[in-house]
Amino acid sequence: MFDHWRAHFEANRKRPLPGVSAPPLPEHQRRALARSLAVFQLGETGEGRIARQIDGASFPLVDDDYRASLKLFIAEEGRHSRVLALMVKALGGRLLEHSWTHRLFVFARRLVGVRFKLLVLLAAEVIAIGFYGVLARSLPAGSMRQALEQIGSDERAHFDFHCDFLRGQPAIFRWLWRPIGYAAALTVLLDHRATLGAFGATAAARLFALVEEAAVKMSPTYHAAPQRPVVAR
Repeated sequence: MFDHWRAHFEANRKRPLPGVSAPPLPEHQRRALARSLAVFQLGETGEGRIARQIDGASFPLVDDDYRASLKLFIAEEGRHSRVLALMVKALGGRLLEHSWTHRLFVFARRLVGVRFKLLVLLAAEVIAIGFYGVLARSLPAGSMRQALEQIGSDERAHFDFHCDFLRGQPAIFRWLWRPIGYAAALTVLLDHRATLGAFGATAAARLFALVEEAAVKMSPTYHAAPQRPVVAR
């Protein structure tokens, strides 16, 4: 079932890091964007533990292709972290060692076993898709906007990857999804309200719609569309 995801991630890993330069922005927007990207950069790091834990897992759908896909997914998130670090530096910002939202997500990931951690990671994908899309649309055309759009496209695939796995897990994980998804969305809306305000942007409706979309895609009655050919971007 996960052989196409393995091929997708293996194709993606061949991509070089993009060159990124700062777009022309007013100072208040530049500062706000640098801070938000630094928070997201921190959140894209530190998933090595689950990559190790999956080797000992024997849940439904966990096979060699899934294990390899999950590890490649973690590596792709590490790539995102490196790209976001380039963006923060281009904007004249500084990388963070900690943030309250990062600590909260790390705490949530460590509460219960691997499948609960994957629910939290799905919530992080919802946040990433929503916010990277909003930020990209708020920027003028250029390398930073293109890089954000590419990361957003990757996160969209991650979203579907996690939904495909969670669809085959016990119902309790689907019951937990909406409280986790909405709590994550509200937390990040609060943390990044200054950036949204600086760009005159909104993200709540998009984030809430993604929470509901995930609930649909995790349903055992959901039938995924046929997979498209893998194309490295």
